[in-house]
Amino acid sequence: MLSSKLVHLIESHWDQIMARAIDQVRREPDMVHIRDHFKADAPEWAEDLLQHLGHWLLAGNNLELARKYEVLGLVRFDEDVPLHESVRSLFILREKMLDYVEEHLLDKNTVSLYAEEEFDRQLVRFFDLLTVHMVRGYEKALRSDMTVR
Repeated sequence: MLSSKLVHLIESHWDQIMARAIDQVRREPDMVHIRDHFKADAPEWAEDLLQHLGHWLLAGNNLELARKYEVLGLVRFDEDVPLHESVRSLFILREKMLDYVEEHLLDKNTVSLYAEEEFDRQLVRFFDLLTVHMVRGYEKALRSDMTVR
């Protein structure tokens, strides 16, 4: 079961989490193509994702979210951002979310640690789906580009 407290923590501090993710992308030497794009447009899509995390997690297989991340894949392709950088940026965001939760989990008893572990697993599955949809959009753009040539 998801801990609504952990979801609320992320939803109410999305901007701090996003700032950490932007800083991490900026510092990673292998993220040269996505740096400027991530800083410019990531806050917009991250705000939607993080501020409504509870909704997205409970919605399960949500077509709207799938569509959004396929579009993100198309956009990243059009921006000439390598796929590995696009995927890594999602992983960085997830890592920063989990780091933030761990840092702010005040009560370290068995129940809260179990809730954090369960939340972690749910978040990993969720981000795996986001990644699949983003890659799908990227691949569609790639196939389309190859057809044009």
